[in-house]
Amino acid sequence: ALGGHALRKIVALYPTGHRDGPRMEILLHIPAQRPGPVPLFFGFNFRGNQSIHPDPAIPISANWLRFRPSLELESIQTDTPEASRGSKASRWPMDTILSRGYALATCFYGDLEPDFPDGWKHGVRGALANKHPPTAPDAWGAIGAWAWGIRRAMDYFATDPDIDASRVAVLGHSRLGKTALWAAAQDERIALAISNNSGCGGAALSRRWYGETIERINTGFPHWFCANYKHYNNNESALPVDQHMLLSLIAPRPLYVASAVEDRWCDPKGEFLSALHADPVYRLLGHSGLDTTAMPPLNHPVGNRIGYHIRSGKHDVTPYDWDQFLNFADRNLRSKR
Repeated sequence: ALGGHALRKIVALYPTGHRDGPRMEILLHIPAQRPGPVPLFFGFNFRGNQSIHPDPAIPISANWLRFRPSLELESIQTDTPEASRGSKASRWPMDTILSRGYALATCFYGDLEPDFPDGWKHGVRGALANKHPPTAPDAWGAIGAWAWGIRRAMDYFATDPDIDASRVAVLGHSRLGKTALWAAAQDERIALAISNNSGCGGAALSRRWYGETIERINTGFPHWFCANYKHYNNNESALPVDQHMLLSLIAPRPLYVASAVEDRWCDPKGEFLSALHADPVYRLLGHSGLDTTAMPPLNHPVGNRIGYHIRSGKHDVTPYDWDQFLNFADRNLRSKR
């Protein structure tokens, strides 16, 4: 693929074990010139596998077509299949990633569960409802289902001889940043976790009550978390935990948190403070963590085992973000092998 620069694989996963159940389609690109198994970046995408690159040989994600009218993301319902092709390529700089010696894998997050309140009926939560009733107060929400899908992708990567499964970085943007953190907290096979503009329920401290709040996120997206989380709507002070504890669950594995200065909704300072307060756990486990107590200036990445930057710009994934992710992975994954 890509003029001979990559090997492309399209892998169908049936995570519940039944071919009439939910189906994940992983789009995987591996550097054509490689000395052996390579490290991998994996993340879900919002707009179908065809959106990450304009190559017409990439199939249109079937579930993107099926559930498109129900999604509210970025006027997605107005896209035609061909208009969506490569529409988010700026978030997935394929050539740069491959040239740095990494493979890239992605999957449409709607393959696991469509992103609307009744989406569970069409996804893994519905398929597993007999074992895990999705309407129980403490039942998993959509973010739990998407994170579970990341773990099933990890099952596959462990079987692929072209992938070094001990060096898999999982990243996510916005709601999928929340998902990446939760998956990494649960699955120690994930070697590096990256949160990009994940905000409330992700990296940002809930008790700061700044930007998006628990009440706002539970009202706008009632399907993302368990029903019990709604007890803390406008009641953050009663929380027995906060998000720095989620980050700490990833220790001592490398962790990167990225913010954007114009993305006030995601509370950049709260994201930084969460990384700062995870630092003692990394040090307890024998690793240098964030290595600073002061929030850095714009476009000045900091950190050791915990990385952080706040860049200029808005809520997005940019080439600048990817430069920092790749540099952080070079320091923390290449030595791992």
